[in-house]
Amino acid sequence: MSLENFSAIYLLTFFFWILTFNKRLFFWFWLWQLKEYHLGRFKAHFQTDKGKQLVLNKFLAGKIIVLLGFLLTPFFFSAPTFNLFAASLAILLSIYLIEGTKVIVDMFKKRLKSPVLTKKTVLIIGLSFLAQFLFLEHVLKYFFISILLLDILSPFIASFFVGLIHPLTVFWRWQIIKKAKEKRSKFKDLIVIGITGSYGKTSTKEILAHILSKKFKVLKTKKHQNSEVGVSQCVLNELTLEHEVFVVEMGAYNRGGIKLLSHIVSPKIGILTGINEQHMVTFKSLENIIKTKYELIESLPKDGTAFFNGRNEYCLELFQKTNIKKSLYGENVELAGMENIEGAKAVARELGMTNEEINQACEEIKSKFPGLQLKKGINGLNIIDASYSANPDSLISHLDYLKTLPAKKIIVMPCLIELGKAAKKVHNRIGERIGKVSHLVIITTKDYFEEIKKSAISSGFPKENILYIEDPKKIIEKIKEFSKPGDIVLLEGRIPLKTKLSLIIEN
Repeated sequence: MSLENFSAIYLLTFFFWILTFNKRLFFWFWLWQLKEYHLGRFKAHFQTDKGKQLVLNKFLAGKIIVLLGFLLTPFFFSAPTFNLFAASLAILLSIYLIEGTKVIVDMFKKRLKSPVLTKKTVLIIGLSFLAQFLFLEHVLKYFFISILLLDILSPFIASFFVGLIHPLTVFWRWQIIKKAKEKRSKFKDLIVIGITGSYGKTSTKEILAHILSKKFKVLKTKKHQNSEVGVSQCVLNELTLEHEVFVVEMGAYNRGGIKLLSHIVSPKIGILTGINEQHMVTFKSLENIIKTKYELIESLPKDGTAFFNGRNEYCLELFQKTNIKKSLYGENVELAGMENIEGAKAVARELGMTNEEINQACEEIKSKFPGLQLKKGINGLNIIDASYSANPDSLISHLDYLKTLPAKKIIVMPCLIELGKAAKKVHNRIGERIGKVSHLVIITTKDYFEEIKKSAISSGFPKENILYIEDPKKIIEKIKEFSKPGDIVLLEGRIPLKTKLSLIIEN
């Protein structure tokens, strides 16, 4: 091989490696951000089928084989060893040519996964670029081995940079929390309403804020702004003297999380929307979930008021042990999601709003909030959009609601995540209920498809009508083939966006 040819291969490999390696780094940074930099949630991703594919795939296996080829090549060039080196180089170039081309295509089609740019992610990305420059400058002698090692170890490298700035993040986090607590303490007349639970938090927050806004000046936390940093930023950036009521959604993944949020905003009213196995992978047990959610009620003052979802067995148990002023809501509702409206109504009445004011506000709600939304679909289908999020209780209640409808029912949903050791049990329960309600079931992820299928079949569901399909085009084709005008399609959980957009013709 001539020097010119070798230099060309060197430069070509380097170009496509830069594309693929940084695409991979950006993906891992995106995943860390998606999991809110929580180690337990990040690790749990690798228990899913898609997570396993990230570390067990043909390209990675090929790179490991090529790496071994380079390592086995002696430093002197005899004919056999040179052939091994040349073969390894050819395979390496082919792999990066394929991956690099895909990166370019995905870039133009805007399909690349990358983190939302914040101060934290900009710092992490900047450090990663600096490290690449410094590292590659000193490894030209072992260039091919070095880039392969970097590529194979990319998840660990990305995690290293996330961990590297963790002490700085912790310091910044506590500074934000401290400032928020100080500012909150100055608002003596502010009524703070804390809302927590395994499900129903966002819907209840949005509905309650809407109702109360008819009488009060209301501030609410924004979408996904339910962590200690998110809530603190809301206090610092948006809370003003004109606000009379602050509605705060509270989320946590570990014991003490809700207690910390309560210390920041000092709620006088607490709403417990429901408890189930959601996020058990980080809490480790249902008991820990129950205790964490109850931290909100324990943080209320003696003259505070606690509201509990009467449809949830764990909320009923906690209601019994609560000694401050308390109230149940939603015990008798039948329609899925209606308990969230009933909870919001109960709190509004507690704050002095009349039934007339509350009912007038509720008439404006319709389908503007997360939860069940009825939309028009292609070919005369009725689409029930519950794709905001999914958890065991909301899914079961949606299935119960479907059972009351006379039309043929199609369900499109992924397997549920972060259920920990309860996952198989929960999916067996879902499969059994699905088998009694629906006519066609399409599961979009593989993780617990077999559990759902087995339980559905055992309840009398035809096995040919429960399918694992990931490709949005094939999902649409199957629905068109199976359905007729007037049939109902339930979109549950985070299904592929293309599937949703292809089915719905009117919001």
